Amino acid sequence: MSQKFYLIILKSGIFLSFLSVFLVLPNLLFPFITSKQIFFNILVEILAIFWIAFIIKFSFYRPKKSLITFGLIGFFTALLISSIFGVDFNLSFWGDIERMLGWFHIFHFFIFYLIIITVFRNWNDWRNLLIVSVVVSTAVCLYGLFKINYSTIGNTAYVSGYAIFNIYFALILFFRHIFSHNKAGLVEFSYKKNNWFVGTFYLVAAFIMLLVMNVTNTRGALIGLGISFLLFFILFIFYSKSKKIKIYSLIVIVFCIILISLVFIFKQNQFIKNVPILNRVTQISSGAVTFQTRLISWKAAAKDFHNHPILGTGFGNFAITFDKYFDPKFYSLTTSETYFDRAHNNLIDIASTAGLVGLLSYLLIFVAALYYLFQGKKQNKILKIEFILFLCLFVAYFIQNLAIFDSFVTYFSLMLALGYIYWFTNNKEEEKPDYESSFTNKELSTLLIAGLIFLFIIYQYNIRVWQMLDSTIAGQIAFGHGDIEKGITAYQEALGLNTVLDRDSRSSLLNFLSSNSGALASLSKEKAREALDFAVKQAEKNVKYNPADSTMQMQLAQILNTASMAYTDKKEKFYYFSDRAMTAIDRAIAVSPGRATIYPVKAQIYIVRGEKNKAIETLKYAISLNKDYGDIYCNLARVFLYFKDNSDNFATIDKCLNFGGVGFFGYPEILDNLLKHYLAIKDWKQVIVLYQEYAIIQPKDSQVLIELANAYKQLGDKNNAIKTAQKVAEMDPQLKDDATKFIKDLTK
Repeated sequence: MSQKFYLIILKSGIFLSFLSVFLVLPNLLFPFITSKQIFFNILVEILAIFWIAFIIKFSFYRPKKSLITFGLIGFFTALLISSIFGVDFNLSFWGDIERMLGWFHIFHFFIFYLIIITVFRNWNDWRNLLIVSVVVSTAVCLYGLFKINYSTIGNTAYVSGYAIFNIYFALILFFRHIFSHNKAGLVEFSYKKNNWFVGTFYLVAAFIMLLVMNVTNTRGALIGLGISFLLFFILFIFYSKSKKIKIYSLIVIVFCIILISLVFIFKQNQFIKNVPILNRVTQISSGAVTFQTRLISWKAAAKDFHNHPILGTGFGNFAITFDKYFDPKFYSLTTSETYFDRAHNNLIDIASTAGLVGLLSYLLIFVAALYYLFQGKKQNKILKIEFILFLCLFVAYFIQNLAIFDSFVTYFSLMLALGYIYWFTNNKEEEKPDYESSFTNKELSTLLIAGLIFLFIIYQYNIRVWQMLDSTIAGQIAFGHGDIEKGITAYQEALGLNTVLDRDSRSSLLNFLSSNSGALASLSKEKAREALDFAVKQAEKNVKYNPADSTMQMQLAQILNTASMAYTDKKEKFYYFSDRAMTAIDRAIAVSPGRATIYPVKAQIYIVRGEKNKAIETLKYAISLNKDYGDIYCNLARVFLYFKDNSDNFATIDKCLNFGGVGFFGYPEILDNLLKHYLAIKDWKQVIVLYQEYAIIQPKDSQVLIELANAYKQLGDKNNAIKTAQKVAEMDPQLKDDATKFIKDLTK
């Protein structure tokens, strides 16, 4: 094939890759992630076939030696070695469905980078590529502004990171548009020679992306971008030869400092509270919940670092470190998002999971980039403003990554940025390419061999994964419709494909069956047992990846306990499953002794075994880990209710309700018993809480609202009593007169 044909294929493929940013296919598990990565993988693998043949046939186009390229090779090599010697190779190399950040997936970005630096070889190429990037990002941000703030990306932090890159790409395009190099190599103003509309578009696009950052309200990204903007004017003072520009830059810096100071001084002002970006800035504090939870994860990494200083625990295996040193104080900060599979700090995450080798190789990529930036400025290969913008971009990127980690869109954009720097350091080549267009034997054999290899990869590690994800969703839909047999069949089809990414599909099956054991009653006893046997095997497969994974061990314990309940008529079989469940949960606790959420699972196993005292003892120990964690009180209260033990039952229930745990008692028969007690002692506060829950589970029962209105009246809360009475009248017109009389009596 001709050089021109290869270039058309490869360039078109790169432009086509931007479509991945928009993809969110609902028939896939974790659609915001899997839709993008699988499409991108397949596209890059197809392009790789032609790229290999292209650089073999046309030597002129082979990537030149570059410290950036060597840095990337070193980084990916370090991650691969870490994966091989880590605690869970499957998770390191293949990743999981929720993130798709295993070595296999992120290595595609390196191939993406190699293709870019091979075929994008002049400013027109790069201008078009950056324009497409900015247009796509602007479209994503506009969608986020008018629809949902995480747009097609799936996470506000990811949207912000993506916007940061493209804000700077837009600014680079703008300044490239109004400045150019003349024949003498000097920079000259050329804005009048160009269409004013184009320059305006770049600024408008940057502004739209700034607006979406106001909506996404991600503190790390806001801090990073804010500091990078200040750095922009500071660098202008250092590098500009114009006194006016220096003065204007200094004025802007002083103005920004004063503005930020005023925002913090008057942070209680209503105007500041109503502007999301300003309100978010005022919340920047070491005492913020998100900072404190991240601090716990960073401390865990520091405690464990000496155990794996060179290669880490294995790329992507931060969860094992977090679990090992999990601090029960975490529950005092939040009861949600207690599972950290990433350190939420890119540098700490890499250091923890890939060791010093991984961290240093990662940093060397940017050392190389900075070297070329300074060389480019010195040799007048790039505009001074481009040099400043790239420095600011990397500062913003690094700062926002101190509170997050790389994602699909940031890896994608980072490769563009590094590829651009590579280009301007190699844009004065004088060689002439080989224009041979006829097929050669070497070319044909290369296309055939590379094609067979990559087509196998496409099918085995992308198409089959796609099929597995599609069948998993089919199983979840069937479960949602109450068709358990159809759901089990769908999962059997999904997991029968035996893909490298079955972990999350198995977990979704296990979680459903463990938390909805009663759903199996719709099956015959024999089919229910077959389904549970299948589920147990899936849990065991997950545990084999890493026996020290507390979550996998806990899921195994839960499904074994569920299986034991299916054999209550066969004592030997019952204890076969129950004893194994106890072993698994003890292993989970040994791995993460501070994680209080594991202990209720152990208590549940004791309950099924009829061992009340051990269940109570287990939960009381969990409470001792953190007395401010209400869920454990609720679990203990349920044990008392199950065994009809009134020793200190209501004292425990009080604590559960005070922590907002009324949802643990969401059954009419339980609520009725609790209401009898609290009505007898005239604890109207708790009566109201219970009736509010009753109103949720029986929303059409007007009598519940009548009792709730009376409870508000007894508590002296006239406003809510009136509102509730009005709802009664709306729900049942026959009660309108009674409701009106009730309201009049209250307002006398």
